[in-house]
Amino acid sequence: MKVDDFDFELPREAIADRPARPRDAARLLRVEPDRLADLIVRDLPTLLEPGDLMVFNDTKVIPARLKGRRGTAGISVTLHQPVEGDSWLAFARPAKKLAAGDRLRFAEDFSAEVAEKGEAGEVLLRFDRGGADLMTALALHGEMPLPPYIKRPNGADDRDRDDYQTVYAREPGAVAAPTAGLHFTPDLLAALDRRGIGRETLTLHVGAGTFLPVKVDDTRDHKMHSERGHISAEAAERINRVRQAGGRVVAVGTTALRLLESASSEEGRLSPFDGSTDIFITPGYRFRMVDLLMTNFHLPRSTLFMLVSAFAGLDRMRSAYAHAIQTGYRFYSYGDTSLLTRQETRR
Repeated sequence: MKVDDFDFELPREAIADRPARPRDAARLLRVEPDRLADLIVRDLPTLLEPGDLMVFNDTKVIPARLKGRRGTAGISVTLHQPVEGDSWLAFARPAKKLAAGDRLRFAEDFSAEVAEKGEAGEVLLRFDRGGADLMTALALHGEMPLPPYIKRPNGADDRDRDDYQTVYAREPGAVAAPTAGLHFTPDLLAALDRRGIGRETLTLHVGAGTFLPVKVDDTRDHKMHSERGHISAEAAERINRVRQAGGRVVAVGTTALRLLESASSEEGRLSPFDGSTDIFITPGYRFRMVDLLMTNFHLPRSTLFMLVSAFAGLDRMRSAYAHAIQTGYRFYSYGDTSLLTRQETRR
């Protein structure tokens, strides 16, 4: 398909710079095949049925943006994918004059060597420490890696350290939040429990590649970024049991959906997963695992808008986004959310 098919006009004032408070007071657009309904996130338990299962991504965002120096020149890097204990792929700015062997210093006792230089500003950094020691250094010297459309003249602030993290985040490794999950509060989770809605977790470490623009004219020519994920054998078995019993699988966010679809068979059975996925979902894809999708509002021409169009139908999503813009929904990571019904019936 042509990437132009996924374009739309979005006014700058529709982009949220801060989240709703409390989190579950954000607006929720219910998107069904034949209607739209304006609700709030707190209404979510009434939209689901006992026996349904919500699948959450429990990845935890790390302070992956670093500012430092190469000699006397300033430089910033955003980590996006671990390679081994002390090495990460990162996007550097400015990257033009960087070369393999350069030393980048982020603090008096914290530095990294440019091990390799790639394309489009990507570098492989080898830090002077790894594992838990590296995570400690990032916590001391790094910033939350906010998306480029959230404008902070001085970078992420103390509010962002809390706001840009789900309340159930557990597994460190993401450099972007699974943003549909930002709307949940302990009270909302308790209300879902009382309603008889099940909960399960998986882990997909969201990379900075999620913000990269689609630069090709045809979706067939786009190469999707790769992200690391994990589904335990116990979680896979519980999800399979819910489906066998007739319950619906509700993915909280496109990251949860992408991993569920990556690990499912053509027959709709989920297997344990531990590895990387670069699944790219566009209209025409036949979903095997997910029945409902909770997701925020995405960028024009983005792989995520392509995914939701595949899930709920391109015409339906164009109408839903036009309604959202007209009625003042807030877009992107700190914005409002939606609950989408899959357009085709389960096999």
